[in-house]
Amino acid sequence: MGWPINQPVGIYGEIIAFLFPSPPSKTGWRAGGKKAASHMEGSYLDWALADFSGYIAADELYDGPFCVLFVVDNRTFKRLLYQVLDHDPGHKDIEAFLRRFEKALRQRGLVLQGVTTDGSPLYPEPLQAVFGDVPHPICEFHILKELTKVILRAVAKVRKKLAERKSKVKRGRPSTPTAKRAVRQRQRLQQKIADPFEHRYLFVQHELTLTQRRTLHRITRGLPQLRALRAIMGEVYRLFDRRCRTDTALAKLAKLRQRVRRFKQVGKILSKLQSPNLDKALTFLDDKLLPSTSNAVERSNRRHRKMQKTVYRVRTQENINNRIALDMLGDSQKEDRTETLETLHYVRAG
Repeated sequence: MGWPINQPVGIYGEIIAFLFPSPPSKTGWRAGGKKAASHMEGSYLDWALADFSGYIAADELYDGPFCVLFVVDNRTFKRLLYQVLDHDPGHKDIEAFLRRFEKALRQRGLVLQGVTTDGSPLYPEPLQAVFGDVPHPICEFHILKELTKVILRAVAKVRKKLAERKSKVKRGRPSTPTAKRAVRQRQRLQQKIADPFEHRYLFVQHELTLTQRRTLHRITRGLPQLRALRAIMGEVYRLFDRRCRTDTALAKLAKLRQRVRRFKQVGKILSKLQSPNLDKALTFLDDKLLPSTSNAVERSNRRHRKMQKTVYRVRTQENINNRIALDMLGDSQKEDRTETLETLHYVRAG
């Protein structure tokens, strides 16, 4: 379609209507979003809290200038409550959000047994103010993630020190026995530097096979600091063994911290072991039903990220709020939809 030759171009809206005769796309704001948001505090919470486990996971999700607060049942994986903020949250925002959730529990006669969060400093004070001394462990995954990064940095530092020992050799093919010996020594040292990088996952992997243990023993020959790093990481994994109690795990952690201080070469790098978050992460051991991770709320965050990748129009506070409400309402109707589909397939099959 071309432009009319003798017809002047009107206002901007006429230009858009001429270029795009079809109605504007409504992707991102579906009909029923506002209606779904009105059900979040009532019928939806009745459904979500009908089989409330008593354990929740809380987290915040940043989406451009907005922040979404989520509370998810940490055992049934149901999203319970959310709030969209147009600014970075503070302690007052978190406390107000938690008081909304506490009110919903009180109205239904439910009691909170435990809260799992990441290591964010946003939650300890508001949780203490709203729920008192409820158990509040830090997510095991986030603690291990930080320690894994530190261990790999320590391995990189050892490789850097090995690289400083490499001697310079002349370019070209060596001709004298001394030059040949120097080249061989440099090649062996280079291999010793390359092996820890190629097999760096062995220093942080939870379980090692027999072949992997032999490989680790070979590449750390003559490097006791690398073997110490692997041993320390193994001790960290053993702290989270469900067969232990919190007091036993804390005693093991105290011994591990003393052991790290002896290795002055890596002690400063492993200062993460001194973090109080590691002590808080072990409190889940006294309650068999208390999850060790906040995977439930992380799944909710990933679901929101996936939705935002495909729906580009959802970028205002109102649309984000309505879209999340519509998605959560769909979860509450999932069982009925599944039953309807099964009935239709059964009837069509005769």
